[in-house]
Amino acid sequence: MYWANFLHIYQPPTQKPFWIHKIANESYRPIFKQLKEFPNAKLTLNVNGILLEHFDKYGEDDILLSIKELLANGQLELTGSAKYHPLLPFLPEKEIVRQVKLNEETHRKYFGDLYKPKGFFPPEMGFSKDVAKIIKKLGYEWVIVDELSFPKEKWPVDYSKIYTVEGLGDFKIFFRERRMSWIILSGQVGTGNLLVQGLGDRLNRQEYLLTAMDGETFGHHRPGLDHLLFEIYKSQDLQTILISDLLNNFSDTEAVDPTPSTWALMAKDLEENKPFSRWKDENNAIHKMQWELTDLAVDVIEKTPENSPGYEAARIKLDGALHSDQYWWASAKPWWSIEMIERGAKELQDSILTAPNATSEAKEKAEKLYQKIIFTAFDWQREGVVDALSHSEDEEIRQRTDTGVPQLPKKEVNKMIVNLQKEMTLLVERQEFERAAQLRNRIAELKQYSERVDAPQFSTEGEQEWQ
Repeated sequence: MYWANFLHIYQPPTQKPFWIHKIANESYRPIFKQLKEFPNAKLTLNVNGILLEHFDKYGEDDILLSIKELLANGQLELTGSAKYHPLLPFLPEKEIVRQVKLNEETHRKYFGDLYKPKGFFPPEMGFSKDVAKIIKKLGYEWVIVDELSFPKEKWPVDYSKIYTVEGLGDFKIFFRERRMSWIILSGQVGTGNLLVQGLGDRLNRQEYLLTAMDGETFGHHRPGLDHLLFEIYKSQDLQTILISDLLNNFSDTEAVDPTPSTWALMAKDLEENKPFSRWKDENNAIHKMQWELTDLAVDVIEKTPENSPGYEAARIKLDGALHSDQYWWASAKPWWSIEMIERGAKELQDSILTAPNATSEAKEKAEKLYQKIIFTAFDWQREGVVDALSHSEDEEIRQRTDTGVPQLPKKEVNKMIVNLQKEMTLLVERQEFERAAQLRNRIAELKQYSERVDAPQFSTEGEQEWQ
């Protein structure tokens, strides 16, 4: 059985150096180091151009060199994306093209001719058919999207087939397996062997396993989880493969008409026809103002002559200000950060205020929207709106409900505890006390889990039905 694994790594334009260094040490560096130690391991990776610039700016040059080395020996393929991680379905075509080309320029700056992307990762897996049309025109051969983008009437996805987007000729679309991706990234499987065994009869079928996850999950969000990832890579039952190479191994194709989606999508979002609710919810007053400010900024820059003095500075400000984080952190479903909301609104406002041809009316509107976004955010926090929204939609509980993550056998939980205790001891010896404390907390969670689990058998037989 083939395993095509995809990881996405990214940090926002305004990320602080402390976090770049911390996440590099906890996640990025260990992942690439272990890839080099296992030359048969292959990975399809998206790294947005802004993160490459962070590596360069903050002295993480060895990570750039590792990526280059892995590209050269064929273990790694990079996808295309948008440099500053905007949510593409809500941008005009001109802005989408600009973001994609900026991303390509940045990658070629660091990797030269080794950067030959065939596939495309839309930030947040924010997919629409209009986005697919633009991506195809830009020369990409395939796009990766969430499984819930697969048309309901054709469910489930057949992972012995290659799918194309209906109406777009031979443009391919790959659907990431939600359930197996979540089982891995949630840390709810004790060992790589157990996960592989759980694939059951699939191991003997001529099909592929396609997982897609945030790279930061491994080691940063979940300390020690990078070891599980590479236990899976070491399995003799799975042959790792680049996503692009699947096209050489599977010939049966079928055209489908995919629906708009993101990888944070849940079944209830489809039922309510709100595939982008964590970034643009019509019932979220802050989202409405954020997008009004976004559209205003795009319109102002669009109307500014490119030869105007000061145009380039305003243009660059807008490029970075379009990142998706500000909207995500305003959703309160359950993620919330006034700091990220304020930063995003300030960046958008600044792009308007510095645009040489911006009218006084546009500048005044931008300032009022900025203030209203911040005041509303504080009101929500003070009045309990954030708590109400967050409690009604706990991300992990909802995700487990939608994907049906199985319980672990008690002996596997205990194996995880032993491994994490060993790692914690090493961290204490190296005086990495913060990391050791994270592992201590994870061990405590697992011990609580072990006390209440009734040793059920892990199985992935019987794929999830459409919710």
